[in-house]
Formats: sequence, C-alpha cells, structure tokens
Amino acid sequence: MFDISERIALIREKIEQAAERSGRDPKQIKIVAVSKFVDPKRIQEALGAGITTFGENRVQEFLTKYPVIKGPVQWHIVGSLQTNKVKKVIGKVQLIHSLDRRSLAEELSRQARLTGIEAAVLVQVNVSREISKQGLASEEVIPFLKWLSTIGGVEVKGLMTIGPLGEPEKARPVFRQLRELFERIADLALPKVEMKYLSMGMTNDYEIAIEEGANLVRIGTGIFGRRETAQRRRNHG
Repeated sequence: MFDISERIALIREKIEQAAERSGRDPKQIKIVAVSKFVDPKRIQEALGAGITTFGENRVQEFLTKYPVIKGPVQWHIVGSLQTNKVKKVIGKVQLIHSLDRRSLAEELSRQARLTGIEAAVLVQVNVSREISKQGLASEEVIPFLKWLSTIGGVEVKGLMTIGPLGEPEKARPVFRQLRELFERIADLALPKVEMKYLSMGMTNDYEIAIEEGANLVRIGTGIFGRRETAQRRRNHG
C-alpha cells in the first residue's frame, strides 16, 4: 500500500524544482488535495502530512466529510457547482473554483448576502475552447468581471482553468494564456476583483502549470492514487 505522506513529500519536491526553474518561491504555491471518492481516514492522513486544503467536486459528498474531518482544514469546491446547491456550501467552503455563468453568480450573491458573508470565487476560463469543458471564453472574462464587481456578495480571488488532456506540454500555451489574462485583469483594478490565485495544473501537468505561473495546483491522483467511482465500488462490493 502506498504511503500518502511519501507521495506528498515527492510532490513538494517537484513543486520546489518547478518553482526554481521559473525563478519563483515554492512557499507561494499551494496544494489543493482533490479528495473526490477519498474516504475520511485517508483525508486525515493527508492532513497529518501537512496538507490543509482539500477540494471536493460534488456537494453531497463534501457534506458527508465536512463534519468529520478534524483539524485546521480549508475546503474548496473545485467541480461544477449547480445553482440549487449554493446554499448548502455557503459559509462552509473557503473558495469556489468554478464560477462560470451569471445565474450561478446571482445565486452566490443572493445566498452570501442572506448569510452576511462574501463568497470567495475563482472564475473558470475555458482557454482551450474544448466543448467538453465548462468555463467562459477568454474574451468573455473581463466583461463578466465588470458586471460581477457590481452585484455584491461575491469577491473574485482569481482565475481557474483545466488543461487539455494528453501530453502535458500541450497544456503550456493554455496556462500561459491564462496567466497573461490574469495579469491584464490585475492591471484593471476592478472593485471586488483581486487577482490573488491562479488555479492551474493537476496531477499530470502541475509542474508545467507552476512554470507558467500557477500558485494553486489541484492534485488528487498524485496524492491518493487512482480512485474507483462510487458505482464501481457498489458493483464490486
């Protein structure tokens, strides 16, 4: 059985090397451990090895883990968020990575104002324009942010994208384009819009993402190994 702490140590080493190659401080790069289909015991192991931020894809699964993980944990929603699930996560998660449409922004704003908080979000950008991926087209992002800065209850903390599948180097131009957009938006100094986090890179391509400017990397398989879906677990007992 693999050792989660050993995997995390290896990932941290690779992050340091990627940061060094790009002249960056590795301490500025944060790991979000994607814990979809990971049982709480293994999440607790990762927490014991120094990981404090966990990303969940599905709200219902997150809600089963939220009350049982003990320690200084931050939770992020890294998957697509349905509008009707917003009220279930407001106040429980520190960052939502997947804001990609007005209807979701309006519901986040409404629920945040009802609870007296500000919802921290990243805007998801479909840089590669893949039909299978969600997110705004690059040219839609600035107009969306200008509108978003007027509605209240939502604070933009940066941008997120998912690189193309396949050879990791294919993701490099995608990550570079998002970093350039990130820098352009930062120069606009829009109200309620802070370019603090650039969420790019997963297990297969996080080193390239770091070289291109990512400071949040979403790593699941690299930490927890391959996970079976809930359906396969049911089928195999």
